[in-house]
Amino acid sequence: MDNNQAIFKIGGKILENPNNIESTVSQLTKLYEENILQKILLIPGGGSYANFIRKKDEELKLGDELAHWMAIYSMNYNGIELNRKYPELELIEDLKDFQDSKSIFCIFLPYNYLRKNDNLPHNWDVTSDSIALYIAVQLQVNKCFLIKDIEGIYGIDEEIIKKITTFQYIELKKNNKLARIGLDQASIKKSKPIDSYLLTLIEQYGIPCFLINGNKNHQRISEFFNPNISDEIKIFTKIVQKSSPPL
Repeated sequence: MDNNQAIFKIGGKILENPNNIESTVSQLTKLYEENILQKILLIPGGGSYANFIRKKDEELKLGDELAHWMAIYSMNYNGIELNRKYPELELIEDLKDFQDSKSIFCIFLPYNYLRKNDNLPHNWDVTSDSIALYIAVQLQVNKCFLIKDIEGIYGIDEEIIKKITTFQYIELKKNNKLARIGLDQASIKKSKPIDSYLLTLIEQYGIPCFLINGNKNHQRISEFFNPNISDEIKIFTKIVQKSSPPL
């Protein structure tokens, strides 16, 4: 795949807020209009539906297999809902369709594809984060973007870590030196900024992931791709292999 094509996983908190998803789609459209990206694949997160399934799994012991596929189907559902809001975004269920499509934007519904290409573990270590990177591997993309409701990964000092290796992330997490801060910059959330299997895939394939804020109050996506803004000013977190060279 060419460098002017990119994969964006859209987190549930972005998908479920009309203003956030409007801001995200608008910024991505601008990247096309400015000839920065020519083709964009959107992978919807599971959002509240996946969280509901996780809770019911804890209560009812659904089992890894059933819970896994139910959570992936919630991604499909969110993708269909996104298409209803933005019918110009083409729905696809096979990666070949993305390569052949003349559309600028495609929304990927992963359920049927993963049923046929089942190479990921079936447990809660794998969420839409890992699935997005797995799809990036299949399409031979050299990076993957995770659009979330956070500015990036924070250290215990509440400062954004601009670049972190898989090894560093594991060590900081093990020693309770990571924090996730809400958009109000006041409360620290205990929820994970990424799923744990994502680290395994980054290490295995060497494809970095970028966490970027898609909240309506910011223009982080546009800023990230703006060549006139230095990386020191841009706000994001890049997760790389432990052997990756400096930023």
